[in-house]
Amino acid sequence: MSMAVVGMIAGVALGFAGYFGGFGAFLLVAALGAVGFVVGRFLEGEYELGDFFRRRDERRRDERRR
Repeated sequence: MSMAVVGMIAGVALGFAGYFGGFGAFLLVAALGAVGFVVGRFLEGEYELGDFFRRRDERRRDERRR
């Protein structure tokens, strides 16, 4: 599935949430979509668990080693 189709589906879902549930539902759907995006990237292997818990200066040191 192309990213354009995924974006369209996400937009439709946010539109329905905003129309039928109001702004609170819109924010909830957007936040859960962001969480789902991060979890999906984590499961694909693009993120590692340590990426979320390392300090900023440790990440810079790790990047210089590569």
